[in-house]
Amino acid sequence: MIDVAVIEALKTLVEPGKVLTDAASLEAYGKDWTRQYTPAPSAIVFPKTTEQVQAIVLWANEHRVALVPSGGRTGLSGAAVAMNGEVVVSFDYMNQILELNVTDRTVRCQPGVVTKQLQNFAEENGLYYPVDFASSGSSQIGGNIGTNAGGIKVIRYGMTRNWVSGLKVVTGKGDILELNKDLIKNATGYDLRQLFIGAEGTLGFVVEATMRLDRAPKNLTCMVLGTPDFDAIMPVLHAFHGKLDLTAFEFFSDKGLARIMARGDVPEPFATKTPFYALLEFEASNDEIANEALATFEHCVEQGWVIDGVMSQSQQQLQNLWKLREYLSETISHWTPYKNDISVTVSKVPAFLNEIDAIVSEHYPDFEVVWYGHIGDGNLHLNILKPEDLPKEEFFAKCATVNKWVFEIVEKYNGSISAEHGVGLVKRDYLEYSRSPVEIDYMKAVKAVFDPNGIMNPGKIFTV
Repeated sequence: MIDVAVIEALKTLVEPGKVLTDAASLEAYGKDWTRQYTPAPSAIVFPKTTEQVQAIVLWANEHRVALVPSGGRTGLSGAAVAMNGEVVVSFDYMNQILELNVTDRTVRCQPGVVTKQLQNFAEENGLYYPVDFASSGSSQIGGNIGTNAGGIKVIRYGMTRNWVSGLKVVTGKGDILELNKDLIKNATGYDLRQLFIGAEGTLGFVVEATMRLDRAPKNLTCMVLGTPDFDAIMPVLHAFHGKLDLTAFEFFSDKGLARIMARGDVPEPFATKTPFYALLEFEASNDEIANEALATFEHCVEQGWVIDGVMSQSQQQLQNLWKLREYLSETISHWTPYKNDISVTVSKVPAFLNEIDAIVSEHYPDFEVVWYGHIGDGNLHLNILKPEDLPKEEFFAKCATVNKWVFEIVEKYNGSISAEHGVGLVKRDYLEYSRSPVEIDYMKAVKAVFDPNGIMNPGKIFTV
């Protein structure tokens, strides 16, 4: 742990009371939503300004203290875990929306702004921030940038990366950089902004971000369709994608729906039971588009791809249908699931899922598997639920074997071991399944330039 005198020096860099060392704070701020690590930071520090963040980084370099960034702590990769005496830098107090530019459709904000806060601000001003996911009510913009968060609207709007117009960062050396200066067109060499997006705080800390906004969508409408098997979902996607500009295309299995129905607070979409369900969303801005959607639904039924379905007729029904998908992660968290966030190109999804499902079913027939994900962009979420009577340590040990098999299939299909959750600690030892040794060497070299003393979130993404 860090010497007391060094911690006292840290306290002089921020406002009184903004360095915490009590056991409850260390426990709360030293972890994210992963459950297999024991948090053990030395202190939590709460800066309020860019200058304070810079002072903290310079202090950390002087004393060779490791720093771990902390936002909403909703991550699933262990990127915000501090378990080796690090100092956690929480951005909870850097939570201001600083400037709206209606002409440019941009908003400048601090990293601690909660995703939902930004979405609501955009809506209040007649605009739209489209990056959305189940944790939007607690995740923070800085964390979204650090992991290049995706979510449920990627098929139409892309990842967080697509919405970052400019960044102000404090590098691991303590330098302040303004990256891209919010420009749409900027052909002046390397775009260092892109390096910080998805870097999980390993190069430096984002202290301001200018995020792009879009026009507000009109009359969003949702359909939930029951399919006879997973293979039928892909022709359904092709059929609707060819007729409509989809804003989302999700899927989930019957096991996932059963867990949602057991909650008792979400209406069942329709009485017919099917093995898999597709959820799609589009803008029904006129009757012609709505009629096209119904005609496409009827075509899918005639082809045998869809057994039953429902289309939202109100904002409340739209929200209820989305709960079938958005509540899944929270609902199954009771069973301490082994979670995997993997992706391939969309055309390879059926064969990819079938191979993984076959391996898990063969080797762990007693484990319940819940599938769901963003099928429209090739991102699958594999969730293996822990049996009630199996100790957590034994369960995760068994799942470590699953990891190797799953990632070998990912490598075979030229996919990604982490589609949107980042690498952190959870995927660090498997990075070679998605990145070549030469690529990893280049990544390490980039980190050494920005963080020569190795103080920025060390041990995440890769070991140095």
